[in-house]
Amino acid sequence: MAGQVEGKVALVTGGASGIGAAVAELLAQEGATVVATDIDELRGPELVTGLNKAGGKAVFLQQDVTSEARWAEIISEIEKRFGRLDVLVSNAGIGISVPSITDMTLADWRRQTAINLDGVFLSVKYSLPLMRRSGGGSVIMMSSLAGLRGAAGLAGYSATKGGVRLLAKSVAMECAAAGDGIRVNSVHPGIIDTPIWSKIPTEATGNRANAPIDPEERAKIATPLGRAGQAAEIASGVLYLASDASRYVTGTELVIDGGMNAGAVVRPIVSK
Repeated sequence: MAGQVEGKVALVTGGASGIGAAVAELLAQEGATVVATDIDELRGPELVTGLNKAGGKAVFLQQDVTSEARWAEIISEIEKRFGRLDVLVSNAGIGISVPSITDMTLADWRRQTAINLDGVFLSVKYSLPLMRRSGGGSVIMMSSLAGLRGAAGLAGYSATKGGVRLLAKSVAMECAAAGDGIRVNSVHPGIIDTPIWSKIPTEATGNRANAPIDPEERAKIATPLGRAGQAAEIASGVLYLASDASRYVTGTELVIDGGMNAGAVVRPIVSK
């Protein structure tokens, strides 16, 4: 079914690469006007140029999601250009891994919290008024499987993503009580093959340098489906929540993790 978000205006933070780029691409393909924001002023414009050449409607705006002043500017620009906002995808985030929580610096804790949690708070604080003036819409907060269960070496990351999960539920209840037509949900990816893995230091060595982690190898061991997910598979879930197909869905979480949260499977031992 094509045109699932035809005529809607969608804001996607962290939209220059990874899951954000896949979300921006799919929403544009399905008829939305996409505003992709990111700190990456190289890949962001390249992304929207490609989307527009493919027949979509997209613009890029530089944004640090931790800046409250910039949030006010972004929403003002969206209202001036398009007059409305129907979909908010709060996707921008970082992952910082350490051997132990005792090894995490307060600076790293605060940086991760500022992007992963404060940035999402600011996104709803500044987007909801325009969405209400637009007659309602859908807020989609990108959490993680780490926001549903603990993960050694990722205590700080899990804390932020767990916070996003409950922020989504609470804002969903506020919007429902207000009767403003805005639905709010969270998405929880598992091991997804995106560039974020190349930016997470290896927890085994505690190396602060950017050390690559192979998501496919990790997923073969940890995921019941035996493979890493693709960014496009997360984007499909976001499209569902952004579209009217999910008009009776609010305050819940969409888990897209290859079965990891459900349990584990025992695979037969293959003799050599």
